[in-house]
Amino acid sequence: MMSAESRFLTLLRLLAYHPAAQGLQDDVALLPVGNARLVLTSDTMVEGIHHLPTDPPAAVGWKLAAVNLSDLAAKGARPLGCLLNYALSGDDAWDAAFLEGLGEALERHAMPLLGGDTVRMPADAPRSYSLTAIGEAQSSVPSRTGARAGDRLYVTGPMGDAGVGLELLRADPAAAGPLVEAYRR
Repeated sequence: MMSAESRFLTLLRLLAYHPAAQGLQDDVALLPVGNARLVLTSDTMVEGIHHLPTDPPAAVGWKLAAVNLSDLAAKGARPLGCLLNYALSGDDAWDAAFLEGLGEALERHAMPLLGGDTVRMPADAPRSYSLTAIGEAQSSVPSRTGARAGDRLYVTGPMGDAGVGLELLRADPAAAGPLVEAYRR
């Protein structure tokens, strides 16, 4: 039986007919521009789904940038800029701390904020934000399905640390240490 998400993606693929969409089979869209290729990626994070409500807002902002930067890096793309869509939480201090973490990540990786959108949400709604990153790749861009025997795979840090950090926080919201930091950043 097909899940609701699978059914939705099947219908969505009917709309994504442009070759840049790659049939929605990858984490990015590839748009040729002159001799270069624009690499476009977008990720959404929702409180309670992608991060814990108790996570520090600066860490959440950092993570939103990081998941998009990771997609660009996987394609060998240099960041050109990004667009932020942000659902205002009604908590000005939380929103400011989120932007501090986001800004730190964007500055560190030379990805300027180019625009976006804000909306006000009901006070009891979970926080939600999306970032669309735009990068440029000069050479061929590897596809998600193009891995072959003998290809090299690179990871940053031990695999599974972030998942263990999340489980530690679920068990004890006051947990700290390198595994918790791997989850948060």
